[in-house]
Amino acid sequence: MRNKKAEESELSGLSRRRLVKYAGVGATLAAAAPMIGGTPAQADDDRKFGGNGGNNGRMWRAGDHHIHSEYSGEFDTKTNPPTFHKGADAVYPIVTNAIMAKFFGLTWAMCTDHGGPTHSKVNLEQAYPDLLRSRVLVPEVLQFWGMEFDAPAMDHHTLMIPHHSDEAQQLFELESRFAKFDAFPSDPGRDTEAKMVEFLKAARDMRRKPLVIAHHAARSATGLGVWGQDTPREFRNNNNTAPDVYVGFEGAPGHQAGPLNGGARGGYGSHPTYGGFDQMTARVGGLWDSLLGEGRHWWITATSDSHVHWTRGGSDFWPGEYSKTYVAARQDYDDIMDGLRNGRIFVTTGDLITALDVTASSQGRTATVSETLVVSGRNRNDVDVEIRFRPLDGENANGDRPEVRRVDLIVGQVTGVSANLDADTNPTTKVVARFGERDWRRQGHDYVIKYTLRDVGADSYLRVRGTSTDEMEPQADGLESPWEDLWFYSNPVFIRVR
Repeated sequence: MRNKKAEESELSGLSRRRLVKYAGVGATLAAAAPMIGGTPAQADDDRKFGGNGGNNGRMWRAGDHHIHSEYSGEFDTKTNPPTFHKGADAVYPIVTNAIMAKFFGLTWAMCTDHGGPTHSKVNLEQAYPDLLRSRVLVPEVLQFWGMEFDAPAMDHHTLMIPHHSDEAQQLFELESRFAKFDAFPSDPGRDTEAKMVEFLKAARDMRRKPLVIAHHAARSATGLGVWGQDTPREFRNNNNTAPDVYVGFEGAPGHQAGPLNGGARGGYGSHPTYGGFDQMTARVGGLWDSLLGEGRHWWITATSDSHVHWTRGGSDFWPGEYSKTYVAARQDYDDIMDGLRNGRIFVTTGDLITALDVTASSQGRTATVSETLVVSGRNRNDVDVEIRFRPLDGENANGDRPEVRRVDLIVGQVTGVSANLDADTNPTTKVVARFGERDWRRQGHDYVIKYTLRDVGADSYLRVRGTSTDEMEPQADGLESPWEDLWFYSNPVFIRVR
């Protein structure tokens, strides 16, 4: 395959001196300087999906699909074609991000630079060759190709391309045809909901389907449930168009270090995050629950959105330093992308936990996160729930030993597709049980909680969250340190009564 040959060529052709020169020792060491003496969260060899190492060798693998490099730059539109300048918005080389991702225990990552006029050509001719070199330099981190897509009529989105020999051309095709800012001169016709649907149809029909995940979805909201650029109607229409491509949004946005420099957590200046999570996710019975209540396979992730580290005046942590998206997968590009597409995901901040398995069982059948448990309506439908989580063994990147103080089990009903495309609540969703330290037991490196949902008589879903705080519900964020306000969230397990 051309991709593999290109990477092998880079490896054989780069002397030690050229590798050091390419990596940019000055930039990389400057980037790593705040971490000297720190303790990164390292990957745990026995961190297994399901707690037993089964499931085709899948393990919980931490990653980040929203990272910026120096290719998030600026364009001088006084020239024709526009002249691109690196490092205007984000400053680190692609390889620096990969090095730091490895340092903080990530095994997969993706630089997602946003576009501009003719940026598709910059990606193809400049950024992609740098990605190939970075893959050679940091082979321990699987580095996906993609971008922060300038979505028509919406805020930014991850556009993740499958790993294959023509990945660069695939991104070029989608960005050059559909990114709203790529045209030069600008084209207002690119910034419409119809264009977004056209993009998703093209993506859906590709032999190798990409993934699209909404970024900081409520950052432009001006109040609780007062939506901005991204709306419930758009999420539903997009998911209807391409349900195996358009699969979710960031539950915890990036820019979490904002308060350390006096800014808003997540950059949410109009309406705050809650415990570091977007209101669409954090509000029980809110928009995420509304989508799940329709039976939609709609997943959440957590990212760094790293541009400039907070110790150098930015609002960001390094990839993996604070937020992690864990995917149950083999260390394989295709399987990690399959895990993201199909919701084998949990998210955490501050390394509060390193593994989370949620299993529902009834009548000899079992299902875990993203799966559906089918129970017979002819019998008493008790559903046994097991929550198994693993705390961090050691210190996180802040030098803390975070502790889980409480775990919540949240349940809602699946009532079918809503006739109201603007619906953003699910009144059936409730916290049905709260568990403290006396409610779980130690089993090896894990803590285990068991609970029974009695006589489940309707299609439902369950999900789990946990926290290091005493807050019954996550509170609106102010200028408190993000390290003192840690949460984790699972994705849902569905229950179907037949």
